[in-house]
Amino acid sequence: MTLLIAHLSDPHIGPLPAIPVRHLMNKRLTGAMNWHSARATIHNMDVFNEIMADIVAQGPDHIALTGDLVNVGYAPEFPQALAIAAALGGPEMVSIVPGNHDTYVRESLPAMERSFRSFMLDDGADGAVRFPYLRRRGDVALIGVNSGVPTLPFLATGRVGHEQRKRLASLLAETRRQGLFRVVMIHHPPLKAASRFGRGLTDSQAFMALIAEHGAELIIHGHNHRFSRHLVGSKTGPVPIIGVASASAVPGTPHHQAEYHLIRIDAENRTFDLTRRGFRPGEAGIQTLDTLTFGP
Repeated sequence: MTLLIAHLSDPHIGPLPAIPVRHLMNKRLTGAMNWHSARATIHNMDVFNEIMADIVAQGPDHIALTGDLVNVGYAPEFPQALAIAAALGGPEMVSIVPGNHDTYVRESLPAMERSFRSFMLDDGADGAVRFPYLRRRGDVALIGVNSGVPTLPFLATGRVGHEQRKRLASLLAETRRQGLFRVVMIHHPPLKAASRFGRGLTDSQAFMALIAEHGAELIIHGHNHRFSRHLVGSKTGPVPIIGVASASAVPGTPHHQAEYHLIRIDAENRTFDLTRRGFRPGEAGIQTLDTLTFGP
């Protein structure tokens, strides 16, 4: 039996609501300027709605959304994002991890959790969100890691931290003992080589050492707004690391266009097929861009 997961990321849901001056006396000022000068023309909600409609039409068993739902981590952005992203389904259908824009300043993550808490909980859990969380769908373990942390202006780095890495090691070991196909969801690309200066994980070396020790069948991420794939080694076998482009980017160059991934997992045989669906420059409508197969 296979499980079909849809993976999307970085919708940067807008428009940006009016922000009182007192809430701009921090990193949000540069973020708001960036939105009005560039991001508002790049991230299009009509495009995002098309992507979401196509995802639902494909009938996935589950949906993974790997962060940057909003733009400057301002509290009123999150209910707006929830109202739009609700088209994908409820918490049983959708798993979410925060991105750096969702954790822009210190009060951003608590505001996100007020709207999206139930999308970021362990199966059957209630109460406070604890990262990483674990959700099991069939023979697939979905492990949600938070790499979003507040940073200085003009930086988009992330960090997992010691406590999350400790819990992640335990979850990876336990789900391996259970014979599950382990999918790690994170916003930032975990490989240092996959990010430009000021945009990667500051503890990528420690994170990748953990992966080398415990393995995973798949790591999925966003952040770079483009498709990427890497393969790294571990004691349990090769680990594919797959990045997806923004789900709302206005179709333009081949390196910056809206897409999402359909990942059909055969947990028993430790294989998966990945189908990229999105827009091609100069062509109307969402279509299949590529199909790839991964396995031992």
